Amino acid sequence: MNKTARNIYLKKRSLDEAISILYNNFDIDGYIGDEVIKSTEALGRVTTESVFAAHSSPNYHAAAMDGIAVSANDTYGASEPSPKKLKIGSEAVFINTGNVLPDDKDAVIMIEDVNDPGDGTVEIIKAAFPFQHVRSMGEDMVATEFLLPMGHIIRPFDIGALLGVGRTEVRVKKRPRILFVPTGDEIAEPDSGPLAKGRVYESNSAVIGAMAMEDGAETNRIAVVGDDLDRIKGTILDNIKQFDIVIVIAGSSAGTKDYTRAVIDDIGEVLVHGINIMPGKPTILGKVKGKLVVGLPGYPVSAVMTYFNVIRPLISRMLGLGEYPYERVTATVLRDIPSKVGDDEFLRVRLSSVDGRLIASPLPRGAGNITTMVKADGIVKIEALSEGLMKGDSITAFILRRKDEIEGGILAVGSHDISLDLLSGDLSLHFPGYSLASVNVGSLGGITALRNGECHLAGSHLLDPDTGDYNIWAVKKYMKEMPVSIITLAHRTQGLIIQKGNPQGISKIEDLKREGVVFANRQRGSGTRILLDYHLKRFGIDPAEIEGYDREDFTHMNVAVRVLSGRASCGLGIAAAAAALDLDFIPIDEERYDLIIPLKYLEDKRIQALVEVIRRDDFKTKIRALSGYDTRDTGREEIVK
Repeated sequence: MNKTARNIYLKKRSLDEAISILYNNFDIDGYIGDEVIKSTEALGRVTTESVFAAHSSPNYHAAAMDGIAVSANDTYGASEPSPKKLKIGSEAVFINTGNVLPDDKDAVIMIEDVNDPGDGTVEIIKAAFPFQHVRSMGEDMVATEFLLPMGHIIRPFDIGALLGVGRTEVRVKKRPRILFVPTGDEIAEPDSGPLAKGRVYESNSAVIGAMAMEDGAETNRIAVVGDDLDRIKGTILDNIKQFDIVIVIAGSSAGTKDYTRAVIDDIGEVLVHGINIMPGKPTILGKVKGKLVVGLPGYPVSAVMTYFNVIRPLISRMLGLGEYPYERVTATVLRDIPSKVGDDEFLRVRLSSVDGRLIASPLPRGAGNITTMVKADGIVKIEALSEGLMKGDSITAFILRRKDEIEGGILAVGSHDISLDLLSGDLSLHFPGYSLASVNVGSLGGITALRNGECHLAGSHLLDPDTGDYNIWAVKKYMKEMPVSIITLAHRTQGLIIQKGNPQGISKIEDLKREGVVFANRQRGSGTRILLDYHLKRFGIDPAEIEGYDREDFTHMNVAVRVLSGRASCGLGIAAAAAALDLDFIPIDEERYDLIIPLKYLEDKRIQALVEVIRRDDFKTKIRALSGYDTRDTGREEIVK
């Protein structure tokens, strides 16, 4: 093969077609065998045969209480007015919980109901009935009785039951053995020290490997292999006999150094190259010496989605568990989400319970953004023939967190602020089970979402040009029918974020129209955009004179990153964003950043906890540590009806 030739996808397959091809080429149900292991080591393993009791549990009549063992017949007639005495040894035997019941006894009287006068007898005031306080032989399980079915995942108490009935060993499915082969000249080992420009740490094998272990597989990993066709080929051939699945990470797409398809084609058979899913399209499924070889895309989220859709169901079938039981919920889409026709798109979403319904807020779609998986509560599938989802659509999501974690979430929609991240952390610290999720759509977008009942609160810093005040005017204008509480989070300094050393000599708003100055702007509806437009109008500057005015970023940090990368000369944002990336900053205005909360939510325990955290001194200290922040009014509340 020409090592610089560009790959061309074989016929791309739908997800269902790809899975069908796999099952037609491999005996998935019989792909791995079984083994006998110690019951004490069987947690999480899957039984391959029905399990029956080897002996009874208990296998003798046992005392269930501390006391005296008696024959019930000897106790008849005992009462408080007429206590009965029993001879110790012949009529009453002291016994402890779990002891074998003497053959001539059939009941136990608790020690607290026994009086010992010290004359060789005991005195009782109540008759016993047969098998009182006695665990009968086989009470828990009788020898040969059915205990566990085939295909059962062994739990901690199952282990106790197995040992209790004499089953010290159990036959289970072997764990699928998976080998990860990370590839790429640009890939560095995580412990290799600081990264050179153009290199990234290898993390996919850790992520996918951890998920596979959770799902019942054994995993192994070799050191990163460079973009070397022969080394990749040799690595697969050297290990294929020892493993059930070999997963080659990266090199599955259509680049000139994407060798996975060529390697599999040379030493085996490529079954599928390209699946109509997004992210995850470049996935390769192949067969080498009777074993499955998978080419995973290098982008982290693409790799995760391929695992969710292909590998996880495969492991589940191999273990005899059938279809993987994703837990699903119904939610309402927060805003329009267009999608590409022809691919099943798997969208990461935040899920929040607002007024008794779940709201799904889409997260950024980038296939390389593994942090979106950290933030995601669920995954939504947009069908291949759909052009997307409309605001208000009812959708089904499979969830990545427990339902109680989702129910404990607060949804903030509106303007972005770094202090919201601090607030989220402190909320979870002081009130475990509660969390704060932020969706950045700008101040006006947040107010609109509040008005539509789509969130719990909105972050806002909307300037009233006439009065110089913030947010109250917008609430009165756009939320006339909804009484709210406006709680100040902080005062913060907005200004021009500029490159270190200010190479273009930018000093004021008027410099934005200079030739060669490229501006990083915020999105329409954001408080920062409104502040910029206020100053442009004040200085008589036409937005058309500013290069970059029409390009939009959605957070202060995005603006700062654009400046840091050299794609922009400057941008309007908060001082803390400039300080975080060691950029220079020219102050323009101090503004007030508020949280707008409908009054009805002030009775919600989640919101009460949030407000309590805002007013804590330790939280205010953390805000003051941010560059350009002031907490003189933090926690102050104003009711607007």
